[in-house]
Amino acid sequence: MADNNILKRGITLYKKGDYNSSLAFFLSLPDDSELNSVELAYYIGLCYAKLERYDDALLYLEQVVTSGAEIERVLQCRYVLALIYASSGRKKLAEFELNKLLESGYRPAMVYSSLAYIAWKQDNVEVAIDFYRKAIEIEPENATALNGMGYVLACENRDLAKALSFCKRALSKNPDSAACLDSLGWVYLKLGLMDDAYKYLNQAKEKLPDNEEIAEHLRIAHEG
Repeated sequence: MADNNILKRGITLYKKGDYNSSLAFFLSLPDDSELNSVELAYYIGLCYAKLERYDDALLYLEQVVTSGAEIERVLQCRYVLALIYASSGRKKLAEFELNKLLESGYRPAMVYSSLAYIAWKQDNVEVAIDFYRKAIEIEPENATALNGMGYVLACENRDLAKALSFCKRALSKNPDSAACLDSLGWVYLKLGLMDDAYKYLNQAKEKLPDNEEIAEHLRIAHEG
């Protein structure tokens, strides 16, 4: 309880999304504050991850994973580690962490979606589709899995009617998601429905103006 009282201000800032201030608070705590070092590492690692300072995040999150801390914390940190490894091209390490999570039974739909994304990036299309299918079977309204499945099917020009259905369902669950808007626009482009394609791709670009993939989809739409 004493740890939580000391950390309360930083946790409040973190929950508000003020990750810079939260991190500054946690880093300012004196070494002799008698805090649980694992608890502090947990919050510092999450702050660094939210700020996309991934090398710094790894140092702290790995401390939690190897510490024998509360199991829910360890599993959460394993998942964040997997996402960091995947985003930085360390796919074998990402797969290791995700498989550990599957063994534990931790949020399998989310884990299968992450494995699907890694497989897709490695051009293992059938494996990616299979993983997305497993995720949707476990959690039929999982927006990440629905969007991923729809996007992969569209890219492969496979069953575009199903791709459209998946992407519409994903966007209905997450209407502010640039990724979902982009995927739905991409499916409409593949179907040749250009007014709808421009509508959703432009909305995606408004949310993420510097995203290269969205820009590429718009370029293809304009050239088509």
